[in-house]
Amino acid sequence: MTTQVIEEIDATAGRSELPRRGRGLSLRTLIILRWLALFGQTATVFIAHDLLHFPMPLLECMIAIGVGAAVNLASLFQLRRADSHAPSGRLTALHLGFDILQLSSLLALTGGLENPFCILLVAPVTVAAASLPGRQAILLGLMVLLATAVLSFWSLPLPWVAGTELVLPGLYRLGLGMALVTGVIFTAAYAWRVAADAEKLELALATTQDVLQREQRLAALGGLAAAAAHELGTPLATIQVVAKEMLREAAPGTPVADDAALLLQQADRCREILTRLSQRPEGDDTLYREMSLKALLAEVVEPHLGFDLDIRAEVKTADGEPDPTVLRLPEVVHGLSALVENAADFASRSVRVTARVDERTIVIEVLDDGPGFAADILPRLGEPYVTSRPHGKARRVLAAQLRAAATAAAARRGGGRRSQPVDEAPLIPVAPSQGGMGLGFFIARTLLERTGGRVTVSAGDGVPGPSRGARVTVRWRRAALEAPATDRRAS
Repeated sequence: MTTQVIEEIDATAGRSELPRRGRGLSLRTLIILRWLALFGQTATVFIAHDLLHFPMPLLECMIAIGVGAAVNLASLFQLRRADSHAPSGRLTALHLGFDILQLSSLLALTGGLENPFCILLVAPVTVAAASLPGRQAILLGLMVLLATAVLSFWSLPLPWVAGTELVLPGLYRLGLGMALVTGVIFTAAYAWRVAADAEKLELALATTQDVLQREQRLAALGGLAAAAAHELGTPLATIQVVAKEMLREAAPGTPVADDAALLLQQADRCREILTRLSQRPEGDDTLYREMSLKALLAEVVEPHLGFDLDIRAEVKTADGEPDPTVLRLPEVVHGLSALVENAADFASRSVRVTARVDERTIVIEVLDDGPGFAADILPRLGEPYVTSRPHGKARRVLAAQLRAAATAAAARRGGGRRSQPVDEAPLIPVAPSQGGMGLGFFIARTLLERTGGRVTVSAGDGVPGPSRGARVTVRWRRAALEAPATDRRAS
C-alpha cells in the first residue's frame, strides 16, 4: 500500500511538467467565433455604405469577408471528420493567424488605424494568450504588432461623409498606434496570467480530489477486510474441529500429533487476527465513523511520533466536560495530518496540537517552534504551488527507516548475516509529499474548508527570530464536526 501511495504522488508531481495550455480550441468553437466576426463585419460595411452613404471600396471589402466565409465553409467540411473534434493548438494558431490577416486586410481598405474598429485586433491575441502555449501566442502577438506597423504607414482613407475628408494629425495617429500596441500587450498578458492561475488551480484541485479518493479507498479497505474476516470464520472453525479430532486420535509424540497441534495453534492465531479485523462492522460502521476528539488527534500525530521532535496532542474542554465524539471524516484526518507534517518539517524541537471545545465551536490549533511564516510567503499562503519547505526531517528519518529495512532484508537473504552496517545501506529514494510541490497547505485548507472549517494562520508564541514559530488554527461550528447524539445512542 505504501508503494502505491508513493506511485500516486509521483504521478501527481509529474503533471506539473506537462505543457501548459497546449490543447487550443476545438474547431467548432473557432468556426462559431469566425461566423460571429463575419456577421459583424458585414453588418458594419452595409451600415456605413447604405445607411451613412460613406464612399468605400465595397467590392474589395466583400471579397475580404467572402474569403473568411469560404475558409469557414471549408472548416465545416473538415469538422465532419471524426478526428477533428479534439482541440489542437497548431490548428487554433493557424485559424487565429488567418483571422488577424483577414481583419488587417479589411482595416487597410477602410482607414487603417483611423478606423475605430482596429481595436478588434486585440481579440485574436487575447484568445491565443488564454488557450495556446507561449511560443504560438507570442508569434500571433508579433503578427498583430507587425500589422499595426503596416497599417500606420499604409491604408486607404477612412470612409467619411461625401465631399469631405477626415485628416487626423500625425501625432494623433501615432497615439492610436501606441494605444493599440499597449492594449494588445496588456490584454494578452492579463489573459495569459488569468489562464495560468486557472490552470494551476485546476491541477491543484484535481490533486486534492485524488488525495481524497485515496483516503476513501483506504477506508473502504477496512470494510473489505471486515467482510473477509466474517466469510473466513466458518472454514476456519471447520479446520479447528478437524485438527482437534486428529490430535485426539494420534498417539502423543508422533509426527501426526505434532502436526495437528501446530495446525491447531496456527488456526487459533488466524482466529485472533480475524477477530481484530472483524471489529469494524460490515454495514453502517458507525463505530468506525465516529471517535473521540482525543483519539482523532492521536491518529493525526501518530505517524510523526518517534522522530527527533516532541509532538504532543491534548484536548481542553470547558468546565471539565467529557471529550466530545466527532465524525471521522477523511477530509479532516488528511487535512490535519498535512498541517502536522508541515509543522514537523519546520519545527526545531516541539509541535503542539491543541483542541479547544466550548458550547458552539471546536478549535484545533497546530503550533510549532520553527522560524515561522516568511514575510513573502504569508500573503500568498493557501495558493497552490507556494512553498518554502526544506527537505524535511520527517522524510529524512523515513529514508533512514527504509534504508534500515533494506539492510534487514538483505541480511535475511544472506542467511541472517548483516552484509553492511545500517549507515552504509543503499538509500531508497523517497518521493516528496504534496507539500514539496507547494500543494500541502492548499490541499489541507481545501479539504478542511469542505467540512465547514475556517483556516487561519499567524505567528507562534516566540519572539521574532529563528524560533518564533507558526500557528495554524482550524475552527468549526461544533454541530458540523460533532457526531449526532442519535447515532451515538444507536451504537
